[in-house]
Amino acid sequence: MIFRKIQPGTCRAWLSRVSLRQEPCLFSSVPPQPVPPLAHTLQGYLRALEPLLPPEEIRHTRRMVQEFGRPGGLGARLQDGLERRARHTKNWITDWWVQWAYLESRQPLPVHSNPAISLPRRDYNDWRSQFASKLIAAVLDFKAKIKTGQLPVEYMRGKPLCMELYPLLFSSCRIPGPKHDYIAHYGRSRRSPTHITVVRNYQFFQLEVYNSDGSRMTESQIHSQLLRIRSQSWKTDKEPMGILTSEHRHTWGEAYNRLLRDKLNKESVRLIETGLFSLCLDSPVMRISDEKYASRKAAQILHGGGTFSNSGNRWFDKTLQFVVGEDGSWGLLYEQATAEGPPIATLLHHILEYCEKPDPKRAPLVPLPMPKKLYFHIDREIKRDIEHAKQNLDILINDLDVNVFNFKRFGKELPKKHNLSPNSFIQVALQLAYYRVHNEVCPSCDIASQRMFRGGRTEFIRSPTNQTLKFILAFDDPAVSVRNREAKLQLFREAVDAYTALTDLAIKGHGIDRHLLGLKLQAIEEGLSIPKIFMDTAYGLATHWKLRTGQVPANTDSVMCFGPLVPDGYAICYNPQADHVHFSITAFNCCEETHAETLAHTLKDTLCQLQELLQPTV
Repeated sequence: MIFRKIQPGTCRAWLSRVSLRQEPCLFSSVPPQPVPPLAHTLQGYLRALEPLLPPEEIRHTRRMVQEFGRPGGLGARLQDGLERRARHTKNWITDWWVQWAYLESRQPLPVHSNPAISLPRRDYNDWRSQFASKLIAAVLDFKAKIKTGQLPVEYMRGKPLCMELYPLLFSSCRIPGPKHDYIAHYGRSRRSPTHITVVRNYQFFQLEVYNSDGSRMTESQIHSQLLRIRSQSWKTDKEPMGILTSEHRHTWGEAYNRLLRDKLNKESVRLIETGLFSLCLDSPVMRISDEKYASRKAAQILHGGGTFSNSGNRWFDKTLQFVVGEDGSWGLLYEQATAEGPPIATLLHHILEYCEKPDPKRAPLVPLPMPKKLYFHIDREIKRDIEHAKQNLDILINDLDVNVFNFKRFGKELPKKHNLSPNSFIQVALQLAYYRVHNEVCPSCDIASQRMFRGGRTEFIRSPTNQTLKFILAFDDPAVSVRNREAKLQLFREAVDAYTALTDLAIKGHGIDRHLLGLKLQAIEEGLSIPKIFMDTAYGLATHWKLRTGQVPANTDSVMCFGPLVPDGYAICYNPQADHVHFSITAFNCCEETHAETLAHTLKDTLCQLQELLQPTV
């Protein structure tokens, strides 16, 4: 099998809803991503530090930044290098970003990297339902639209978006390496794969999903094949091979090489890697209460629930993994070096629409080949690798605190009614809630899409701003409360508007974080020492993201979930609907200062008080 190495970028979430127009797919009609002016980025960097650092540290960093940015200085030289790179590459930062942020990261993919999306429970509880087969058919239908150019072009703010990521969703897989990983994409070979991988009770199966004439199998054909897989996988396999993919990347890379020394193992691994996508058929999530069930369900999709649950039903390197539980729970897990939030949201929207329709095709009366079970030869070394992976994954899972809740008091219509950006409204609320729990503000990153540009992926939107800090300090100040509610409201509006302005800059390609990273990597590319501004304590503090956030707007009550970026941080994802907002908050139990449930309760109270600020009751 021939494959191509690719290194596209990443995205965890998107900020603005995209619109669709029925036009042929665009791949090159979007403009190149600009390199922001150096002075603009350096000024923005200093402004971002002001709420986080005391004045004397700001003065020290300002002198360092001024030296870096002086005419004819090191910054100007590196800026010239980036502009030259922009003229000769499709996108000056995307490949660097993906390589630096993902492929060179050695952390395990579950929790630390792969996002999960949990969707509303389906109303079925046995195998008579054909939901899993309908889901497969829906994904294949989506793939066909990409291949035939029928996928509508996405627009944001009236401008077309780059659509290059869509074909890479299928038949892609991350491959572990000793120093860095790479992406193998098998979909562009002369004989593109025609199978998916189905895994149940830790056993992997190759399921062909196209007939010999090239037509897609019908839902009833797929369903009958899934029943065959079920009959072959009653007992849980003793050795959960998929657990190996949850390891530290260097450890998994060494185990991967040992695994592939055996011809049988190599064939089985290649069939998993080349498959269009994976379907994980999970056992039920333990049900306690509705509120805790939502959290458990999200955690189950994120990491499988542990080695005594469904974690052996995952191959975390695979770009797309759909999870369908026997209790009606379902969702999606994706590896983000090749996939990002907006295409995933579009795919899920297509699946949900497709599932409402009857199967248009009749099953042909032809015998189907038996799904092929994938076997592995497990020697003493591989068995030891699996045991270590099981221990490490259970430690990681037990360390992760997941809190998913539905805030029902109001949704995005409330801020809209008051001419405020819903995303900016929530971001300021998150900063206020964090301050109330920890008595400080912290470096936070939200995600802006860069898909208005060719090969564009994401940019960070930094918070808090000076305006947010002023509002936070005033909101719980009794003196301000007694004196004037209008003063608080004005400060709140200024904080929301300041964040909206930062969002606009980022979406237009004038954010600061990718540019700063590019300057640093350009210095390394030229064989220079890393510039002093990146060795400064302020830069380390400003990029220690204690709040990792992402808005994932979707037309369904879904919620995304991922782990914090730092041990003493949180990850917060939210999906604003018209009259409610879905939230997921994660934190690590090993940190005594962070607690997902405490932050969740504080956030609910904070949102209610902001509603009262906008709409005071007599």
